[in-house]
Order: sequence, then structure tokens, then C-alpha cells
Amino acid sequence: MLVVEYLYLAATAVLVVSGLTMVGMAIRAYLQTSRRAMIHVSLGFGLIAAAAIATAISAFVTDFEGVRSLLLVNNGLSSLGFILVVYSLVIYD
Repeated sequence: MLVVEYLYLAATAVLVVSGLTMVGMAIRAYLQTSRRAMIHVSLGFGLIAAAAIATAISAFVTDFEGVRSLLLVNNGLSSLGFILVVYSLVIYD
């Protein structure tokens, strides 16, 4: 593997771990406060982490072919995740 591929895996791992940490924190906050916004936060960061995982797995399985499709799926899932996070801020009471 090339150095850039190791760096990509490392960056993906950091993104996934931090995203899943936010999911866990949001779920704990929901259990303590029963605020629906925390559900949206956890779903949003879950989608962002899923986008990173799916893109990394697909990239290595396809040997980085079809980059446009990979980027479309990544940006689509990430955008939905961020929309949910922003929505949680809008509905927060």
C-alpha cells in the first residue's frame, strides 16, 4: 500500500471514532434529558461515520476505481448527516 492510502485509512479511523463518540454522547444525553434533538444528533453523526466507513471499504474493494461514484455516495450521506445535526440545533428547545 502507498503512504497516501495509509494516511487515508488513518484519517477515516479518526473520523469514524470521533463520529461514533458523538453518537454515544448524544444517546447518553437523550437518556438523561429525553430531548428529541439528541436523537437527530446521534443519527446525523451516525450517517457521517457510515459514509466514511462505506467510502473507505468501497475504495479499497474497487481499487479506487469509480471515484466519482464514491465521492457522490460519501458527500450524499455526509450531507444528510449534517442536515440532521443542523436540524437538531433548530428544533432544540
